Amino acid sequence: MSNEREHTVIDKQSIVKALIEEWASIDALVRELDEDQWAASTPCPGWSVHNVIAHIVGTELSLAGQTPPESDIDVSALAHVHNDIGVLNEKWIQAFSQLSPAELIERFRTVTGDRARTLEAMSDEDFAAPSWTPAGKATYGRFMRIRVFDCWMHEQDIRDAIGATGGMDSVSADYSVDEIVQGLGYIVGKLGNAPDGSSITFDLTGSRPRRAHVDVTGRAQVVEELAGPATVTIALPTGDFTRLCGGRIDASAALDRIEYLGDESLGLQIVQSLAFTK
Repeated sequence: MSNEREHTVIDKQSIVKALIEEWASIDALVRELDEDQWAASTPCPGWSVHNVIAHIVGTELSLAGQTPPESDIDVSALAHVHNDIGVLNEKWIQAFSQLSPAELIERFRTVTGDRARTLEAMSDEDFAAPSWTPAGKATYGRFMRIRVFDCWMHEQDIRDAIGATGGMDSVSADYSVDEIVQGLGYIVGKLGNAPDGSSITFDLTGSRPRRAHVDVTGRAQVVEELAGPATVTIALPTGDFTRLCGGRIDASAALDRIEYLGDESLGLQIVQSLAFTK
């Protein structure tokens, strides 16, 4: 999978456009929220809607080369912080904790506007260049697709918190599913422990249906087509698929919306192991 990551080619113009549109979608979602909605808990442990927006702002500032101020508290001791990236996230959240919603929105607009101009000025070669990413060594373009994925997932976190469905018919949603699908070999083989010789098809339903296949012959990998019938086909709404993979919901919360064709026990085993990020 590392070789696939390192050579992922992402169209610069399309991904930058998607990221800018995603920021605009988040802006439109939160601009009219009341104080209770800003304080509402999201599926991200320990994070309110305010914290989620602060996290997005902080991440973009980090990518612009800035560092957060030291926090007055030991953020590494927080129950939901598990690694160095988590510490960095919390330092930014603490830095913006005293901002009013209006002030935080203004900061969000300023920072994402600056980042948009920076990204638009970059070349195709810049996007094809090797880069560190949260998924390992890849290209800068892949990194920016991960940014689309992260921002879109957080839009969905906010929607869950305030009870506002939507955002599933966007280019950002498509790129986010692309990002997850690229990692299905790892998810199915490593996390799901699918046996050698098995094959799995994900049948994602909704307004933008798609299929993804994983062949477990030696090492699990995503393939265009399977040589024969899948050991199990897992059919579920795209929204549930993304929330399960993001660790936002437990498999038990979606069981009545998931169907299995073939080896149901293997299908359930995989569904219960989809969470690769939280």
